[in-house]
Amino acid sequence: MPKFVVEADGGSRGNPGPAGYGAVVIDAVTGETLAEAAEYIGIATNNVAEYKGLIAGLKAARTLDPAADVHVRMDSKLVVEQMSGRWKIKHPDMKPLAAEAARILPAGQVRYEWIPREKNKHADRLANEAMDAGKKGKQWEPSRSTADLGARARSAAAAAPQGPPGDAAAGAARARAALAAASPAVPEQAAPPVGWGSADLGTPATFVLLRHGETVLTPEKRFSGSGGSDPALSAVGRRQADAVATALAARGTIEAVVSSPLLRCRETADAVATRLGLEVSVEDGLRETDFGAWEGMTFAEVRERYADDLSAWLASPEVAPTGGGESFASVTTRVAATRTTLLARHPGRTVLVVTHVTPVKTLVRLALGAPPESLFRMELSAASLSAVAYYADGNASLRLLNDTSHLR
Repeated sequence: MPKFVVEADGGSRGNPGPAGYGAVVIDAVTGETLAEAAEYIGIATNNVAEYKGLIAGLKAARTLDPAADVHVRMDSKLVVEQMSGRWKIKHPDMKPLAAEAARILPAGQVRYEWIPREKNKHADRLANEAMDAGKKGKQWEPSRSTADLGARARSAAAAAPQGPPGDAAAGAARARAALAAASPAVPEQAAPPVGWGSADLGTPATFVLLRHGETVLTPEKRFSGSGGSDPALSAVGRRQADAVATALAARGTIEAVVSSPLLRCRETADAVATRLGLEVSVEDGLRETDFGAWEGMTFAEVRERYADDLSAWLASPEVAPTGGGESFASVTTRVAATRTTLLARHPGRTVLVVTHVTPVKTLVRLALGAPPESLFRMELSAASLSAVAYYADGNASLRLLNDTSHLR
């Protein structure tokens, strides 16, 4: 029986964001690359892209030889553990993809192994090539070396001995001969369209994004991040928290409450959770930006003392505030990772996310696919509500922004 190694990976630039997958089939005995596959899949999450990479790799292996023993190696702990049956599959995005992967080959022919990311470079490269192509509005095209696989396979097939169907040597020869069919041509299907599709995507996960109530620093418009004094709610802020708690209790849709670890958020979240009879889960990734030396200052004060640094910060998301602060790019990375964690934990549920200006704006920006400079073009009031719905196909929909009707 031929033995193949399938290495697969997927990625999303934004998570969800522009996504793609890569997969490679390798002869387990010789180490020869037998087939490669990659595709840009539009807007999706990392996990969706990783599952699609697995599916492509298994299909390529089946095309080479449906009787082969397949050893899948991936750096996605989630996919490996779920497909091995050790972790339950709860997220609605994952269930149909895992079921499709499980149907490709008999379970007894496939085993799964987690590997570190640095050992999955081939598939990772293919996934990034696919995403790069998608960014240019193109589909991934195989490299010359990949295209040559088919020619090499035909030569091997012509010289290969014929044997009984179960003969390992003949099976390997047949596998190489099938490469022309298995080696991926340019995928013909277009990326998933943006808009409304006909498929039933199930109940989306909805994040109701609540900015915390006022502190003494809020009316003065001072920088107040995760590196400052961690102020509590003011008397006004406590009234705002009570008002939003009353409004959300009347709606009756919140199923879970998560909060930034900073005091002003935890106090706001506690006020709502107490009214709803829920517990608060604290997520460190929801904390506000660390504004470094600017903490506690007004914008005018920062401009007066750190004019050049402020101009550089406003011009690039990669620039951090003076004195060891945190860039918007860094904030985006941790907020996106936290979003992925929460989506996996709360599939199809409505979750109140109590956080700060920058994390809320970042989640909105990522949902819209807007550029980083859009952070400076959104108004977000204290104790305001916004909402984003996340669908099984990786798309997101902004439902609400900066609603303060409950405060009037």
